[in-house]
Amino acid sequence: MFYTINLSIQVKIINIVVQMKKHQYQTIYEALKTQIQAGKFQEGQLLPSENELCSQFQTTRMTIRQALSELVNEGYIIRKHGKGSIVKTQIRRLGLLTFKGFSEVVEGAKTILIQEPKQGNWANSFFFELTEKEQKLGCIMLKRLRLKESELLMLEHTFIPANFSKLLTEQLIEGSLFRSLKSWYDLEMISLEQSIRAIETPADIAKTLQIKKGKPIIYIERKYITNKDNVFIYSALYCHTDKYALFSEG
Repeated sequence: MFYTINLSIQVKIINIVVQMKKHQYQTIYEALKTQIQAGKFQEGQLLPSENELCSQFQTTRMTIRQALSELVNEGYIIRKHGKGSIVKTQIRRLGLLTFKGFSEVVEGAKTILIQEPKQGNWANSFFFELTEKEQKLGCIMLKRLRLKESELLMLEHTFIPANFSKLLTEQLIEGSLFRSLKSWYDLEMISLEQSIRAIETPADIAKTLQIKKGKPIIYIERKYITNKDNVFIYSALYCHTDKYALFSEG
């Protein structure tokens, strides 16, 4: 006895199978990446063979190869014919969760000022609660693009109380906001409060970071506590760091 299946149902079944396979290789890729970042596989060490990974994850060699290709693209492994998949680096980390300056914690750091400091009012729905004094003063705003070597990593919007007016007339010392505030006003960052979450990249941020609109990125809201009473610096950071693990240093 023969049965026929409606063409639209056949297409749906095929699409479901494709999505399942796609999800599976991504799951394997994430699992292996996590193991590498956690130090289970050291630099120069071989990952398990394709056959061993097939057995471990109960899948096909094609799916395993897709997952390994993602690790190659992300710079976690290199593949050598006749030898296997070799861990390229134990972990690629960025100390972006610290209150220290970007250039202090990121080797090869570069900063591009894409909006010169300008004075204005705080947004009506600012991401931290402001004191009455801060609201009356207004703020100085600037936008900086952060790079590691030539790789775009982060867009940072920073808000400083408007009484630090040298920011409007002087060039930042060596491009560093923290260094400039320390030199001009003896103002230092001593700690911070921050909230971190994943968001879909807004269109304007995606354009600046040269990534696809809607791609998941890390969004950080920060309030820097300084050595001056009731003086705070605020930042909103859009971090495109899927090639790195974020950590706090110091």
